[in-house]
Amino acid sequence: MVFVAGLFPAVACCAPDLGGADPLAVTAGSKSKKAASAPAKPMPKKVAVPAKPAPAAKPAKPATLAREPYLGAIVVDADSGQTVFEDRADAQGYPASVLKLMLLLTAMEQIRDGRLTLQDEVPVSARAVLNEGADLQLKEDEVFTAEDMLYALMIHSANDAAVAMAEKLGGSVEGYLAHINRRAQELGMKNSHFVSPSGLGPANPGEPHDLTTPRDLSLLCMEILKHPEALRFTSARDRIFRPDGGARRVKMETHNYILDSVKGCDGLKTGYIRAAGYCIAGTAKRGDRRLVVVILGATSETSRNKWAGKLLDKGFITVP
Repeated sequence: MVFVAGLFPAVACCAPDLGGADPLAVTAGSKSKKAASAPAKPMPKKVAVPAKPAPAAKPAKPATLAREPYLGAIVVDADSGQTVFEDRADAQGYPASVLKLMLLLTAMEQIRDGRLTLQDEVPVSARAVLNEGADLQLKEDEVFTAEDMLYALMIHSANDAAVAMAEKLGGSVEGYLAHINRRAQELGMKNSHFVSPSGLGPANPGEPHDLTTPRDLSLLCMEILKHPEALRFTSARDRIFRPDGGARRVKMETHNYILDSVKGCDGLKTGYIRAAGYCIAGTAKRGDRRLVVVILGATSETSRNKWAGKLLDKGFITVP
């Protein structure tokens, strides 16, 4: 039985004319020398007061797709593919860092096909170190293992690692993007198109965003779950990056707080940029049943996590 949207509380006057006569003037022949000789007082000079400058206009904040309680959501049974709950599941939004799950899927598939191992070296290019947002301050010509990079992606959501891994998996960022857009269509992600490995968003206004929907992302999650070893990366709470790096040693800590607050949760990935709002693709297993929840465009981290947990809990008590 499918439970549907609607089961939750949603979203001065003028001087008189004296004809030129001065009533205080001394008449001709007056004996008052004091009055006759008193010089006229000069009129005070008007000093121009500079106008107060208008306050500078505050720059407009970029638009966001976020809304209450979210832009769209879906809960799916991972084994059967049955939709358990949906609310605007085909609303097109921005995935933010949830898009890094495409890197995870591509790596898992290349490992399966013998084209990649977790110990393969991933070099850091000049292009990778130019990224903004969450990063690990990678330096050009550093080299890490694919395993290190996958943990950096899933735990720290490192954008520089995303570019380096995309170049490793696709030969170039462009080659990787061509692959994941083709793979998305093969998976039935008909309303998705990706223009970056990281989901960070365009550097300049007017450039395109990565686009997807909750339903499309649920298909991606279910494909990842066909590779159980992927959960070691999505369920990790923390890990040391560059353990022998001295001052450059980094303790990475997950942003996926439903790992500890939702029973059975072992993945997958959170994301946030202002334009997108707060997003999550999560999964939990209870008994023999596994569910996937996807939320795009929540207005806060707290709201996103609350709804992810609530929808999963409700899904598990719904008869499949």
